[in-house]
Amino acid sequence: MRRFALLLLVTLAWPASAGEMPGWPARLEARLAVLEAGFDGELGVHVRPLDEARRFGWRDDEAWYLASLVKVPVAVELLARVEAGELALDEPLVLRERDYVDGAGPTNWEEPGTTLTLGELLEPMLTESDNTATDLLIARLGLDAVNRRARSLVPDPGSLGPITPLIEVRREAYGRLHPAARALGGMDFIALRRAEADEASLAALARRLGVPEERFALPSLDAAFDAYYASGLNAGRLDAFGELLAAIGEGRALGPAATAELLAIMARTTSGEARLKAGLGPGIRFAHKTGTQHRRSCDAGIAFHGEGAAERRVVVVACTRGERELEPAERVLREVGRAIRESGVFDPVE
Repeated sequence: MRRFALLLLVTLAWPASAGEMPGWPARLEARLAVLEAGFDGELGVHVRPLDEARRFGWRDDEAWYLASLVKVPVAVELLARVEAGELALDEPLVLRERDYVDGAGPTNWEEPGTTLTLGELLEPMLTESDNTATDLLIARLGLDAVNRRARSLVPDPGSLGPITPLIEVRREAYGRLHPAARALGGMDFIALRRAEADEASLAALARRLGVPEERFALPSLDAAFDAYYASGLNAGRLDAFGELLAAIGEGRALGPAATAELLAIMARTTSGEARLKAGLGPGIRFAHKTGTQHRRSCDAGIAFHGEGAAERRVVVVACTRGERELEPAERVLREVGRAIRESGVFDPVE
């Protein structure tokens, strides 16, 4: 019944004088208006077919926290350096205890002293959003090089905020509560991550820092992350990130072999199975990267439909902010994917 009501609202949103069904941007806009009205937060969406001039944006010109979407330009920098002969994917790095970063992925299960190649770090960084693998790669590539590469792929370099190592995310956020938190290491944050509730996290942080909670500069973890998000670190406009993905899809970021390799890895992504990919459906191939942080969720990539000359390639970037729980955020991203699929954007261009 609820689904029928939502579809009715979408139908009523189309102008009666149009005479025919509106184009895919108008249909998508109507669907997103309904979705955001029923969501405890805000949506940001950018859709850009690579074989036509039309683009669609829903709050895509605003600054959004990109979370682990920033791992895509790290991958581009690595593969560009491999193409140039400066690095090799079989180059080994040794994992040290100070390298561990809290988060998902297999690298944290490896023992200190384990040798991993750049290629063995690239795969989980993208497919499982492995933070430890990411920071090892950033350290090898150089943070300035990663940021230069990212900004070189968008028309307005100021539309993408500075990318930082992933360890700096919690240092920056928790450092808003107390400056001593900026000195914490990866193992400290792994221990703090076990306290999942916000109140428990604050208490655990106070114990680890050896200071009473009354001395924290802000009253809550929400306030700390809001202050961090306002810094612009690891943030950017969704249309700008769409430009970066378009540069990949159109072969402007990398050569043909490296482009194919990057998209193949992104198509193997296992994180965010309940997000855009679930709504786009089984007939659409999605090479993508997800991002998740405190009250923030993203999913972005290039969706492929059809074969050969009839293939449609569509850049999709979608983020949520404000919703406290992950499941509703993922559910609305799934519905965004469904709305994109049903808008007609994958239909052949006449």
